[in-house]
Amino acid sequence: MAEHRGVVFPLDEASGRRSTAAVGRAVVADALLSVDPVGAASAARETNWRQGYLEHFRRLVEAGLPGAAAAHTIAREGLISVHARMRWTGPSGEVALAAAVEEPVTRLGSATIRGEGAPDRTISLPYAAERASGDRLRRVLAGWVERGVVEPSCAEAVELVIANPDWLDLSDQTIVVLGAAAEMGPLRSLLRWGADVVAVDLPRKDLWHRLIGDTRRLSGSMTVPVQPGSGPVESRLGGDLVHDLASVTQWVTSQEGPLVLGNYVYADGATNVRVATAVDVLTQRAVAERGRDEVSLAFLATPTDVFAVPGGAVARSVENYAQRHTSKVLRVPLRTLSGGRLMRRNYVPGEDPGINDSVVLQQGPNYLLAKRLQRWRATAHRADGGLVSLNVAPPTRTRSVVKNRALAAAYAGAHRFGVEVFEPGTANTLMAILLVHDLRVGAPAREHPWQDEAAAAVHGGLWTSAYDPRSVLGIAALLGLAAAR
Repeated sequence: MAEHRGVVFPLDEASGRRSTAAVGRAVVADALLSVDPVGAASAARETNWRQGYLEHFRRLVEAGLPGAAAAHTIAREGLISVHARMRWTGPSGEVALAAAVEEPVTRLGSATIRGEGAPDRTISLPYAAERASGDRLRRVLAGWVERGVVEPSCAEAVELVIANPDWLDLSDQTIVVLGAAAEMGPLRSLLRWGADVVAVDLPRKDLWHRLIGDTRRLSGSMTVPVQPGSGPVESRLGGDLVHDLASVTQWVTSQEGPLVLGNYVYADGATNVRVATAVDVLTQRAVAERGRDEVSLAFLATPTDVFAVPGGAVARSVENYAQRHTSKVLRVPLRTLSGGRLMRRNYVPGEDPGINDSVVLQQGPNYLLAKRLQRWRATAHRADGGLVSLNVAPPTRTRSVVKNRALAAAYAGAHRFGVEVFEPGTANTLMAILLVHDLRVGAPAREHPWQDEAAAAVHGGLWTSAYDPRSVLGIAALLGLAAAR
């Protein structure tokens, strides 16, 4: 079966099962051990990982705050643990993960699809039923800052790209988009600007048919791996990172030019950890072969995670809590009836940095581990002197979100608590603009990794909301369902 081949969770000989909870618990404990042994022991003892994982992922952030060295240690030890614990199942059975890229490779060919349009050098963003550019886009940015939807540094970064439209000429970069069909990915924006993109996604004919159509209408080019065999090239496009990792890795690392490895992969459940691990193996090999100066990394961080946030965001939240529109009349009885679980403050006043915990329990520990793996790789690569673009993306109405009825309802009611949920076209274009900024400016490492993660964040208001997001999630969902009716 496909779920037992390629990059897999280890098989427990005693139970005959592949426990995702055991791996998640152990990885978090390993990451914490050197910096926070008490936290590590607590994670290792957690008996109900699927419900109890929240506090341990929060501790991964809190334990790194005393200094950059602590955050770097957590990131590196977490990465080591993932690579040591995850496994590769190939022709010779289940072996160490490192063996994945030593397997005999299937030599993949390449096909390049070229667009027929002219490059668009205008910085524009689809928003509120129009495409905003120039002064209109500046007003949109100013409105987001005023409402606490984005960090001020986000608006500053976009303003810098607006002032330098020549930055959109990315002919000096080989941008690899892993997860080319992802709704939040930058593929279409890059093609609109005329970039030559290397695209990797699953070998699915319908997926590539759609992407080829998009490419032809735009101005850039898309180079895609081609499976060997007979028949039309269009039916042999794509590469499977989880099951054919060595071949895809060899193909990606053989591309010419300085590489920008853009990680936009996503899958449901445990497969998300498997594909995130596969990308990290590819990343390690690419950096080892090409050198950190020749390989830049790009990621999108999920807003529904735990982050240290600047004092300015904390102060804005405290101000919102004090204002009338935060439903003072309902707040006291709801908090009393719920035993303090509902409508909690987002922060203790005066915290700097504050800890924002916007994790949604329903997304599960596998989702959070996959995203934390990306944050750890970003931290480690930046600490080694490599260029990293990691930006917090906004809450967005993607297909993966709206198919969950509870989350879709919560997003529909989120505006009642100062949270703006983005449309996919707005979100992915904005994040592509921030990618261009980071590639051109260099995204230098700041004093502490939490500051790198918070820079230019598009959190949608989760960081500045009056309330702890999880304490109003259910209320937002009820209000969203009522509005839908």
